[in-house]
Amino acid sequence: MLIYLTDYLAQFISGFGVFNYITMRTIMSVLTALIISFIIGPRVIRWLVRLKVGQSVRLDGPESHLVKSGTPTMGGVMILFSVSIAVLLWGNLSNHYLLIATLTMLGFGIIGFIDDYQKVVYKDPNGMRSRTKFFWQSVIGLVAAYSLYALAKVPAETQLLIPYMKDTFIYLGAWTVVLAYFVIVGTSNAVNLTDGLDGLAIMPTVMVSSALGVFAYMSGHLYFSDYLQIPYIPGVGELAIFCAALAGAGLGFLWFNAHPAQVFMGDVGSLAIGAALGVVAVAVRQELVLFIMGGIFVVETLSVILQVGSYRLRNGKRIFLMAPLHHHFEQKGWHESQVIVRFWIITIILVLIGLASLKIR
Repeated sequence: MLIYLTDYLAQFISGFGVFNYITMRTIMSVLTALIISFIIGPRVIRWLVRLKVGQSVRLDGPESHLVKSGTPTMGGVMILFSVSIAVLLWGNLSNHYLLIATLTMLGFGIIGFIDDYQKVVYKDPNGMRSRTKFFWQSVIGLVAAYSLYALAKVPAETQLLIPYMKDTFIYLGAWTVVLAYFVIVGTSNAVNLTDGLDGLAIMPTVMVSSALGVFAYMSGHLYFSDYLQIPYIPGVGELAIFCAALAGAGLGFLWFNAHPAQVFMGDVGSLAIGAALGVVAVAVRQELVLFIMGGIFVVETLSVILQVGSYRLRNGKRIFLMAPLHHHFEQKGWHESQVIVRFWIITIILVLIGLASLKIR
């Protein structure tokens, strides 16, 4: 929104022209989201405490988690609010990539909010029925996927890019919608499964989002995309503002979510930020790179799938001591902080491997 004001003021004061650059607005976006998170964080926590929306802890989980019972959840609302305001202030609101990413994030956030609300207010441990939740995730995911396909401007937007290989891609055509749907919904649920320890999900989200912001900027820049030999997608660079806002809001949330957590993000946060990462990855044609950089999310999801499959097919036998995977390591004697930091370190390595695909071809 401020881009229109700065454009007008630049006619009289040339210094305001700097805000026409995506790089400047990206910096302002991350700082805005971060500051807003710091400001509203204590207020949101007090509000959640007054509402008595405390987290319920699994009785079959690690004993160290019992002290977390009653910690306010649904803190993800501060992430969504901070990102939305930062995007509203510094983004070009006529850009369809930016609108699709923001609206998808908010749509999944609403699903998560309803689920959390039923769990903590109505004391329904199951929350929203799985089928109902998946239905609405599918509806929003399909709308986002089709919108990106319908508004595609260049052939690259209907191709699957193979990372680390020069000029190698698979033409998908309308199948792009199917791929995008699975990436968006799958990433949403993967982040949701990872969100089980203090700060475990949000810091990888910050790192992956920051890396995707780099991809967005490079893909939306004619000269950089040509130099790096990645698809040039006009307008997609604006997603750097969105990714920066998500990273800034995530860091602000981590201030309150770091061990021992003052607040949990809940499904309202995890479902939303996961979907946001998925939309951006699809828009910049880096679905496979997201699979690499978000390896922690992928492994956590696979651990649940394998555990459930083993239990059903092998007469109650389990592969892991407990799923998702982070609980398995806790049961093996790792302290919660060890699990968190080690998973962060792995994510840093995976993000660097993903970023290397910009040059290795």
